[in-house]
Amino acid sequence: MSTAFVPDRGASWWMRAEHVAIVAIFTSLAVAHFEDISWSRFIAAFLLIDLVGYLPGAVAFRSSGGQRIPRIYHLLYNLTHSYVVEGAIVALWMLASGGPEWAMVAVPIHLSGDRGLLGNFSKPWPLPFEPNKRPER
Repeated sequence: MSTAFVPDRGASWWMRAEHVAIVAIFTSLAVAHFEDISWSRFIAAFLLIDLVGYLPGAVAFRSSGGQRIPRIYHLLYNLTHSYVVEGAIVALWMLASGGPEWAMVAVPIHLSGDRGLLGNFSKPWPLPFEPNKRPER
């Protein structure tokens, strides 16, 4: 059987490349507006995504010895790493603070960095919380 065309690899490569481009675009915006960014808010927006969505699941998974962990950890990760949910949070932040602010570029940098640079997308419940190395097809 020929392995010359494997759609999964091609689609994955393309999706990751798009997210790397998003990271580059928003990082360029952050650099261009360096003086306009509240860096404490940028860091908070960047870190809170993982403090709420990733860290609890990672701790639970490691504590379980790699066994299945409760679904809530997968749900927390998927919610906090969703562009829809994070977009709504940024929109609410804009309403509460009186408008957009450059610190919120942290959100697409984080989300697309996870996808493009690390290859982390959603965490389906049937799969382990942390990825396992898959054998090459």
